[in-house]
Amino acid sequence: MDCIHLTNIRCYGYTGYLPEEQVLGQWFEVDVKLWLDISTAANTDAIEDTVDYRSVINSVQLIVKTAKFVLVEKLAGTIADSLLQQCDRVTQVQVIVSKPAAPIPDFSGRISIELTRTKTRSNL
Repeated sequence: MDCIHLTNIRCYGYTGYLPEEQVLGQWFEVDVKLWLDISTAANTDAIEDTVDYRSVINSVQLIVKTAKFVLVEKLAGTIADSLLQQCDRVTQVQVIVSKPAAPIPDFSGRISIELTRTKTRSNL
């Protein structure tokens, strides 16, 4: 199976456990992997035979910008489920959502949630 990687989709959002995170917001970075058969597109050079990256990026940005979840886990799951529903050709998706500046005292690292979802009959 082939894979498309879209990395470092940066957007401002309002997901977080602390009340101020849902009011003030913060930056998020999202990486997406999409598994699908791109052999036809590799031959035809036609956008209709693959996934339009712009629509995937726009969907991710819209979800991050408009969602107000408590947990980054919920945000990542929502993105994954949305992409599986939106992209007919995609059979599996991996989403990594990172908070580059989580408001945790004495912590200068990043927090990332990574999940993988596979298309099933129930989420078609």
